[in-house]
Amino acid sequence: MKKTWGDVKHFQFREFDSPDSPGSGIHMDLEFVLLLDQLRERIGVPLKINSGYRSTQHNAKVGGVDSSSHTLGWAADIHADTDELRARIILEASALGIKRIGIAKTFVHLDVDPTKHAPRLWLYP
Repeated sequence: MKKTWGDVKHFQFREFDSPDSPGSGIHMDLEFVLLLDQLRERIGVPLKINSGYRSTQHNAKVGGVDSSSHTLGWAADIHADTDELRARIILEASALGIKRIGIAKTFVHLDVDPTKHAPRLWLYP
C-alpha cells in the first residue's frame, strides 16, 4: 500500500516548509519523513525541525551549498541543543540506516540523499 502524509504520526508537512514558500514541506521525500517519524518514536520526545525543504533562493540566503540535499527534500536539520539529545538522535538515526549525519552545537543534520557518498559524518564549525 502506498504511503501518504496521513501515515506520518509525529510531523506535519508544514514543519518542513522553506520559510519563503509556505506549503513547500510537501516536497520532502516521504520515505525520509517516515524514517524521521520512527526516529521520533524511538527517542520519545518531540523533535523540532529547524530546516527541512529549502527553495533554491532560501538555500542561497542561508549559505547552503548548491547541491544541498535540502533542496531535494532529502535532508532535515533537527534542533538539538544538548549533548544528550544530539547523541540520542545520532545513535537512533544510525540504527534506522541514516548514513549522512552532520553535527552542530544546536542541531543535527540528517540526510538520505542517494546521489551523495555515504556513510558520512561531519562537524559544523
